[in-house]
Amino acid sequence: MPLRARLRNRQLIWAAVCFLVMFTLSVMVQLEWPRLDSFDRTFGSSVRGWALQNATVLQALHLVEDAFGTVAMTTYTTLLAVALFARNHRRAAYWTVGVMLGASLSTYFLKRFFERERPQWDDPIHTLDSFAFPSGHSSGIASGMGVAIVLTLMLVRRRGVRRGLVSLWVFLIVLVGADRVLLGVHNLSDVVAGLAVGFFWVALGMLVYHPAPRRRVLEQFTSPVPSTRQLAVVLNPIKVEDVSAFQAMVEQMAEESGWSRPEWYQTTIEDPGKSMAEAAAIAGAELVLVCGGDGTVRTVCAELAGTGIPVGVVPAGTGNLLARNLGIPLYLQAAIDVALNGQDRAIDLVALSGDGLDDEHFLVMAGMGFDAAIMEGANEQIKARVGWLAYVVAGLRNLMFPAVRLEVSIDDGPYTKHRARTVVIGNVGYLQAGIPLLPDAAIDDGVLDVVLVSPARFVSWVPLAFRVLSKNKRTDASLDRMTGRKVSIRAAVDTPRQLDGDAIGMGKELHAECIHGRLLVRVPR
Repeated sequence: MPLRARLRNRQLIWAAVCFLVMFTLSVMVQLEWPRLDSFDRTFGSSVRGWALQNATVLQALHLVEDAFGTVAMTTYTTLLAVALFARNHRRAAYWTVGVMLGASLSTYFLKRFFERERPQWDDPIHTLDSFAFPSGHSSGIASGMGVAIVLTLMLVRRRGVRRGLVSLWVFLIVLVGADRVLLGVHNLSDVVAGLAVGFFWVALGMLVYHPAPRRRVLEQFTSPVPSTRQLAVVLNPIKVEDVSAFQAMVEQMAEESGWSRPEWYQTTIEDPGKSMAEAAAIAGAELVLVCGGDGTVRTVCAELAGTGIPVGVVPAGTGNLLARNLGIPLYLQAAIDVALNGQDRAIDLVALSGDGLDDEHFLVMAGMGFDAAIMEGANEQIKARVGWLAYVVAGLRNLMFPAVRLEVSIDDGPYTKHRARTVVIGNVGYLQAGIPLLPDAAIDDGVLDVVLVSPARFVSWVPLAFRVLSKNKRTDASLDRMTGRKVSIRAAVDTPRQLDGDAIGMGKELHAECIHGRLLVRVPR
């Protein structure tokens, strides 16, 4: 059975189970079944007795109630939807609002239909006048955290971060459900019914309007006639969690998009993709997908530059800067869709040389100094767990990287003298988290953008960061910018260097030249 069909069946089963739980409890409440009332009262009195004995616990329970009430959940939903929309995850934004609205409205009308009174206690901790069944807090947290779980599984690439976030969302569901019973404002059956309502809307939402980006299979390639369009995939196997599942997904999507069964090439530690890309080109591939980090992508793209074979980038690394700057989604399935059905765009490639370096190429950025020290200092284990946040940790450790005396030449002109903590040569403008380090840089304009950064003191990083984030174009000794087709940098002492996020060792020189329109890359239509 295709993967998509299996997932749909699971969603259908989940929705059916939630509906069955809600329906069963609704019948019991409507019939005022004595055993349910007895169980609710016995269970509620036992846990309330524990809560009554601890004033700190009671205070925390009231904080939880306020933090996840109707107003708070509406605020969270609005902020999440706006953030998703701003990040171009429009389907996910609409889906989020739809799920939360559906859960809220159904809870409202169910309360008024059943009109179940709140639990009556001799020594109430907290009293409410509204109806009890189903619990609004519970349906809100179930739908909200259900949405969070789905979006986390869909958008968060790092397994450790994903597991941590899902555990947090599950904990909040349990916390809010327990809060309602411990405060004595709901029976356990009210809470379970509320959870069932919330989860039902999450499952139903995925059935009728999945939050993942919509596939864009071109109509001219949907013929049932077997395709001869040759496809190759260069995969860094350590960058995907399940190689077999990834291969099955690519092969299914390729077939649906009119491509032949792909030829697979896996990179190795010794060869990050050069011979694999060469073999794919020799075999006659009309499109090469590359799945891996920036290093793998750089190697494959450099090998295929000038061949006329378009490259589909499926980002699976820590930085994924090329994908971010080209608008390629980081969600694997959506990135594969763009690679198979997107449009070709000619972008610049940058040739790089320097002392102790073989002739190299890059697509994103190269640099000397502070930025290279960050790349060297980023712990691989931390990168595997939290992704690009590992660079933040390394950056904080190296904030006062010593300034280096530099000489810079633009387009073979005379060298000018500078003193900087870091110098970056950029083919693109944006770092992770949308930081506009080189806001005027364009990947297809035929020129390189250079920035030299040299804050005088530790506190000088604050105004400097504000200038970068606000795209202030003022230049001075602490932040200087240059542009040119060719850039040469000479340092007075051996300095750390990096290439597209990979440390390339100490050295004194970097020489870069932009090769205009050298590479074809698939981008969204």
